[in-house]
This record gives sequence, structure tokens and C-alpha cells, in this order.
Amino acid sequence: MYYTHLPDHTKPGFDEAQHFNSFRRHNIIFNAASSESYCEDHVGCLSIKTVLSGTETYGVEGRQLTVHPGQFLVLNNEQRYSSRIRSKETVQCVSIFFKNEFAATVFSDTQRDDAYWLDNAGTSSHRLPEFFQMLRPITPALHQQYSSLLSMLNTNGYEESMTDEYLVFFLRHLIIMHGGDITASNQVKAIKAGTRKEIYKRLCVARDILHSTPGHQIDLSQIGAQSGLSVPQLVRQFKAVFHTTPYRYLSNIRLQQAAHLLQRTNEPVQDIAWMCGFESAGAFARAFRAAYGVQPTFFRANG
Repeated sequence: MYYTHLPDHTKPGFDEAQHFNSFRRHNIIFNAASSESYCEDHVGCLSIKTVLSGTETYGVEGRQLTVHPGQFLVLNNEQRYSSRIRSKETVQCVSIFFKNEFAATVFSDTQRDDAYWLDNAGTSSHRLPEFFQMLRPITPALHQQYSSLLSMLNTNGYEESMTDEYLVFFLRHLIIMHGGDITASNQVKAIKAGTRKEIYKRLCVARDILHSTPGHQIDLSQIGAQSGLSVPQLVRQFKAVFHTTPYRYLSNIRLQQAAHLLQRTNEPVQDIAWMCGFESAGAFARAFRAAYGVQPTFFRANG
């Protein structure tokens, strides 16, 4: 099913139960523009959230995750969450909801070879992996798949079999991503697997905080408190898993944001430096040249 408008949960007579029940029976795609939308409490199926413009904020497990263009968020099956759009400009949001049986079949296929399925056609496990809740970058391959899917839907309309072919790609991408998370969690310096998994979850919270507040000065004590890690734990385990320190990671986020603003806006360089959390235009220019090899003005002129 394909929708180009978000539902109005406040509309008189809106049937919440009927609306959310359809998510259990169909794969559903939303590609909608809105400047204000709010869903206070929803228990959903496995889904992928992104925005093409603007931002959308999700409340997940007591924390707020703001999705920006170029990022996506995976929400698990039976995950309780809220969502909010409140913007002066129009936000273009894209959400893909996967029917449980469809996702389980694709995941089962990735875990067995073809010989197994020749003898066990039509069977699959209905257990879905538990994905780590964090903001993730959209890879070029995933971006291309989003573009192709939306182009097909907007041109030809919704056709179930054709759409499902695209959705298989998205689910297989999630499996590869999940395998990468498991590998990364094993880099945590701890003996027990359960401890490694829990610390990795908390490191992901810390990393999302850095992504959500790039213009603010870093406060390791505050980040540690919000992610449930001591400052020594945060620095040591962050370096072990992400191969850099929280401060250097934040610096890279700021520089990437600055590069985006230099190419996409006409904001003065000094204002961009301030928006991205640099103390001065001079400090920004030095950091930018060290990372990109050129001054910000040259980068803008030749971008």
C-alpha cells in the first residue's frame, strides 16, 4: 500500500485500531509532505524512517532521535514509539513498514542456502532480529534504491509484486547492517556477550547524542549520564568500537555539516562556523583545511 498523505490522528472519527491493524496485513509505504504531524503513542511493526527534506523526531525508549536528510532509523517489530513533525517549512518524510510474515521470509532466506529451501519450500521462521536503535547514514546504494522505488511508485502507482521486489532489497540491507552491528559490538572490551551488547547499545545512544547536537560544546559527563556510561567507560569503549574519540567524532560531524552548508546554502562562512559549533571562523578554517585540503571559500567556489 502506498500513501502520499500522513493520517490525521486528531480528526473526529479517526479509527486508530483499524488504521494500525492494516500495518499487520500489508507492506506500507508513506511518502508524504507535512509541516505538522504528531503521533503520541504507537506500537508498530518493523519499519525504516527517513526524510528527504526537513527533520522528523521520534521518541524511542525515553530518548528523542531526530532524523535528518541522509539518515535513517530502524524501529523494531512491536516497538513502542512516538513521532513528531513541527516545522515552518514542509518536511518530506518517507517511511516503509514491513509486514511481519514478509520480513521473516526474507530474513529466513538469508540464513539458509538454496539447497535447504528446495526441501523446505513455503516454510520460514517468524522471528525477526532485534536491531540496534540508532541513526544511520544512507549509503549510495540505499539512496539509489530509495530513488528508484519512489520514482516507480510515483510513475506507475502501487503494484504489490513490483513493490515487494524493491522491499526485499531494503530488508537484505538491514540484515547486512545487523551483521555489522554484531561485529562492532564484539569490539567492546568486555568478557560476557550480554555485557558487550548492552555497552554497544549505550555507545549508540552516545553517538546519537553527538549527531543530534553538533552545534553544542561537548560535555562528556552529560553524554555519559544520558547514555549510562562513566566518562572513562565512554572514552575507552567509544575508541575501541568506533576507532576515534567522542570529541574527534563530533568534529567530523561538524565538518560534514559545514561542507553540506557550504555547498547547499549562501550563508556566510562565519555564520556556518558558528552554526556548526566552532569557536571562531579562524578555528573553522584551520579544521576544514586539515580535513578537506582547501579553505572553506575555495571548497564553496569549486564544489
